[in-house]
Amino acid sequence: MSPLALVTGAAHRLGKVFALTLARHGYDILLHYHQSLDAARQTQAEVESVGGRVVLAQADLSSPAQIQSLVSTLASLDVLVNSAALMLSGSVDSLTIEDWDASLDLNLRAPFLLAQACARKMTAGGLIVNITDVGAQKAWSRYPSYTVSKAALESLTKVLARALAPQIRVNAIAPGLVLQSEIVPDEEWQRLINRVPLKRAARSEEIASALEFLLKNEYITGQTIVVDGGYSLI
Repeated sequence: MSPLALVTGAAHRLGKVFALTLARHGYDILLHYHQSLDAARQTQAEVESVGGRVVLAQADLSSPAQIQSLVSTLASLDVLVNSAALMLSGSVDSLTIEDWDASLDLNLRAPFLLAQACARKMTAGGLIVNITDVGAQKAWSRYPSYTVSKAALESLTKVLARALAPQIRVNAIAPGLVLQSEIVPDEEWQRLINRVPLKRAARSEEIASALEFLLKNEYITGQTIVVDGGYSLI
């Protein structure tokens, strides 16, 4: 019987890449999506083409009830990748309480509730990987709710690692610039890339290789693996 991984936000972007990576390593995939059904089906087809078995799972992760419903369907679980995220722009002066809550509900509360519920389904050797962001260390003032939520998620990673040891390892991956967001203008994106010491954005596969590393190395927990081309150095 193949091991099972739940990947949130797996219909597109990095979540899709993580799902494909896990499938190539022999995992069956519970592929979570929120509204992007067509993209989820496309990802399903790609995962199946590399030999993985896929079950699609729709859920609004800002709803604790839907999180519980999602996890309740599982008999067991081996890997959880918390990849779903919401990035909203806005200054400290203009950010609304609704946007603040939406960011923290999806970027922080949902990973906690998923980890809490999924840990009960995991046996010894389970792995939880939270996807944070180099922005957690950079204090991006244009994205306050996103930056704060990702910084808190790195702290949560350490808390969970202590709480769930020794049966379950909990780590985070903090990507740098990869897959330009639709809310980041081209001019700003290029300006950011020019500041990266390696002078380019990451390839998706370079972020996924950090997940492969965490799958293989069973003596790492409570750590954030930064994959940013040196961006956090500036």
